[in-house]
Amino acid sequence: MKNNITVLAALACFGLSALGDAASESEYYRIITLPIPEEIVLEAGGMQFMPDGQLAVSTRFGDIYLIDKPLADPPNDIQFQPFASGLHEVLGLAYREGWLYATQRGEVTRMKDLDGDNRADLFETVSDDWGINGDYHEYAFGSKFDEDGNLWVTLCLTGSFTSENPYRGWALRITPEGEIIPTCSGIRSPGGMGMNADGDMFYTDNQGPWNGTCGLKFLEPGGFMGNPSGNKWYAITDALGERPEDPESGSRIHIEAAKIPELVPTAIMLPYGKMGNSTSGIACDLTRGAFGPFEKQLFLADQTLSTVMRVHLEKTTNGRYQGALFPFREGFDSGNLSLEFAPDGSLMVGGTDRGWGARGGKPFALQRLAWTGKVPFEIHEMRIQPDGFELTFTHPVEPETVSNLKSYQIETYTYIYQSSYGSPEVDRTFPTIQKVEVAADGLSARMKIDGMQPGSVHELHMPGIRSEEGQPLLHDVAYYTLNEIPKE
Repeated sequence: MKNNITVLAALACFGLSALGDAASESEYYRIITLPIPEEIVLEAGGMQFMPDGQLAVSTRFGDIYLIDKPLADPPNDIQFQPFASGLHEVLGLAYREGWLYATQRGEVTRMKDLDGDNRADLFETVSDDWGINGDYHEYAFGSKFDEDGNLWVTLCLTGSFTSENPYRGWALRITPEGEIIPTCSGIRSPGGMGMNADGDMFYTDNQGPWNGTCGLKFLEPGGFMGNPSGNKWYAITDALGERPEDPESGSRIHIEAAKIPELVPTAIMLPYGKMGNSTSGIACDLTRGAFGPFEKQLFLADQTLSTVMRVHLEKTTNGRYQGALFPFREGFDSGNLSLEFAPDGSLMVGGTDRGWGARGGKPFALQRLAWTGKVPFEIHEMRIQPDGFELTFTHPVEPETVSNLKSYQIETYTYIYQSSYGSPEVDRTFPTIQKVEVAADGLSARMKIDGMQPGSVHELHMPGIRSEEGQPLLHDVAYYTLNEIPKE
């Protein structure tokens, strides 16, 4: 996260806004606001549905509440029950075999209600094998359990700039026995964690030193995420092998990745001010259609812009990731931090302005995003091809508008990979869309493009596209982070 963010950032690209229209979006996905009792400050850092249908919510102040009937619509009968208190900024909740696990700054703790009164009676430390000195920015974000029964923890740098305690700037796996497995280095300031449909773990990192912009990053075991500030802790573990070479400040991340085998290129770069200013929570749609047509795609939150975004990922031939970022829903009450899919397929969204400010305007909120059953006209997927992109659509298109080259505007840019804070958009180019061919069923189109740029965001605007029914795209912009062009 950042403490010098600007809430209203410029959205200029071809004179078009990247953000959506909340009124139009509400036709397809409506926001349901859960009332929070006046005496509760619910800055939701983590959420977990319990077996009995209650929702556990953790707060920045170290409390955990159980919410009864969280899916009520309208949400009139919701009840808040204190479950635990006295913890330290809980930024991850997970449930397993009768225990609720909480990731707090100094440890992973598990707790259990022994007498059935909806309050935790038994607390056990699962793991506390990492350093903490009380610096305000030494956040620890926790995941859900992976297929091996491990929890993952990402540890923010000290003050978000240096690493003054062991493993600050690292990702650790916590085994069921409580042992730590140092897994990745190079982290700066995480905002959330989550797995994709294949079980690979990702986290969001925020703009700052060695992060030209915010990014969604693949936590590839053994990988270096890009910020070398915490790499001195290679000296206390052999889990990842030798310390990787330090990157050259002022270069570009794809250039340095070609020189440093451990360096994992950012899967999704979020254009700063347009899409991601303080990117946070991650949730994968495994609802089997209960949330609409985007099954197995990732949803990302942003704290500053109070939005939820959508991501379609692809795996490159060398086993890493790249893909497309799309606007999805704006209009939330506070700065979105945590995301959690509910049993009914809706998406819980926890928010806080945390004193930094957020576009939503309120200090905190708990809301639910529910699909209305109506499918919006959207780009469903944007897939890389050797000579361009393939677009798929949620509804059949009107072929003439899609094949008309005047329906599109495209540019590319990247960010300086440097030790100083952030980066402007640099190395801007304007590829040429040479041809667009529409499939016979109208549900996909192949774009042939001259001038693709590995290592860059490809920002594609599509204001001219129409569906068979004459509707424009609900969101007519996509941002594809291109790390590798396939040969065939």
